[in-house]
Amino acid sequence: QVQVVESGGGLVQPGGSLRLSCAASGTRFSIDAMGWYRQAPGKQRELVAIITSGGNIIYADSVKGRFTISKDNAKNTVLLQMNSLKPEDTAVYYCKMRLVPYDYWGQGTQVTVSS
Repeated sequence: QVQVVESGGGLVQPGGSLRLSCAASGTRFSIDAMGWYRQAPGKQRELVAIITSGGNIIYADSVKGRFTISKDNAKNTVLLQMNSLKPEDTAVYYCKMRLVPYDYWGQGTQVTVSS
């Protein structure tokens, strides 16, 4: 059974930085794609960034230039470096690992940007 665990959330002031980490375990296969999503109260879950096994990256327009996604294929881990954080970045951030044809989600980690 594949398990996905996120870490690194917390409270930060506007303009600050946080780094989220996510690791998948329970599989000997390489992950096809790794991604970060977020869900704010009263809103739908939305894509933040994804990175494929080949290194292709997609960012949401709202985070371009501020967030950076990276991965370590050998360790099945993905990182999200978040800089210049804004109050509107406040949400629960979820990691998703895709092993075609299945998607595996983490439990989520809270990110709160507030002064």
